[in-house]
Amino acid sequence: MFGRKKKILLAPVDDSENGSSQPRLAPRSPSEAIKPSMAPPPPPRLRRRRRGMLSLLSGLLTLLVAVAIAGIFGFSMLQQEVTADGPLQSDKVVVIPRNTGTGEIAQILKQEGVIEQPLLFQTYAYMNRQRGQLKAGEFQFKAGTSVEEAIDTLIQGRAILHSVTIPEGLTSEQILSRLYEHEILAGDVAETPREGSLLPDTYKFERGTTRQQIINTMQTAQRQAIEQIWQRRSPELPIKSPQELVILASIVEKETGRADERTRVAGVFINRLMKRMKLQSDPTIVYGLVGGKGTLGRGILRSEIQAATPYNTYVIEGLPPGPIANPGRAALEAVANPSRTKDLYFVADGSGGHAFAETYEQHQRNVARWRQIEKSRPAPDADVDRVAPDGDQTSLQPGAAPALRGTASALPAAGGRPGRGFDASEGTDKDPLKNKSFDLSNPKNVPALQQP
Repeated sequence: MFGRKKKILLAPVDDSENGSSQPRLAPRSPSEAIKPSMAPPPPPRLRRRRRGMLSLLSGLLTLLVAVAIAGIFGFSMLQQEVTADGPLQSDKVVVIPRNTGTGEIAQILKQEGVIEQPLLFQTYAYMNRQRGQLKAGEFQFKAGTSVEEAIDTLIQGRAILHSVTIPEGLTSEQILSRLYEHEILAGDVAETPREGSLLPDTYKFERGTTRQQIINTMQTAQRQAIEQIWQRRSPELPIKSPQELVILASIVEKETGRADERTRVAGVFINRLMKRMKLQSDPTIVYGLVGGKGTLGRGILRSEIQAATPYNTYVIEGLPPGPIANPGRAALEAVANPSRTKDLYFVADGSGGHAFAETYEQHQRNVARWRQIEKSRPAPDADVDRVAPDGDQTSLQPGAAPALRGTASALPAAGGRPGRGFDASEGTDKDPLKNKSFDLSNPKNVPALQQP
């Protein structure tokens, strides 16, 4: 039998050792001839590199955990230090000047005995920068204040607030005098504010606040108050502008200090304006005489009632050229919405208030009643800046109290040329004719200020 011949594959054999340059063929085994080719396994060095990366990551993680633990421990220790009670034995006020750095603040607190470790204060202050900067001012630190509490006080700016109270009815010069008497306020005021431009109130401020800042605040508050009150005024008022509102409010402010009378006193003046009657308000005479510098300190002389000054409402018709004081919010409200009465007169009633009347006859009876009250008083207190009741007297006797106030005198027109009284504002920056604040286009009788 003849079998199928097997095919023998010859592989080249290197015979370089025998000196032959030609490769010879060597038979391959059948298994080698039919075995398919396969990819080589990954080299061992790759496995070694992966193990190195894992080791590095593990080391870094371990380091981070160690750092985190150390950080937590350190923060815990820092928190204990900054929350521990400080060395201060009793409450103390410390002033931090403006433009003071964190390091300087730490040294100030160290010198004042508030803290013991300035570096700890600086470090914790830096950590709390996101809450805000340390503020200057006058601060009160309680006994045992911790570093954290001290920083919290300075960041939140809980400075000590001082106050200055400005009563209603003061002139601008009197308000300036009060501000200069306040030792906590600093600096000077550029110029005397315009009369009626300041709102009397109690104002809070920090140490270091200037007097000019208080003036600016008062002026802003007055403008806002006037704007609000003017918007809700009675539509029947004979008042044509916010400035006229302030002028009449200043007169009402000087005429009565009782809250329950303001609207009624305002009603009297409104009624007199409607009837084109002179206001006959005593405080306007005083302002024309002293120019807002204060009071006369005595009763008004008969000659001064007849003196021709722009502010003398016994002489001029309508409103004076400007406010005679700085009225408060209540007086402004009273003029904007006065009582609806027919009253045209009022006189003191002996109880600190006034008796009102619609007619001159009623008013005369009220005047007689007031005189009886005055006579029955064993030791009457001397009143100042008020009109003498009547008669030909030109001055008040020592200790005598003038009986009438405001429109109470209702003096009839005197014959002959009125005497000239001294006007302290004449020829100065207070003179409304000189600074042209007197509205000559306003239908009023403008008195001529003759030279002496």
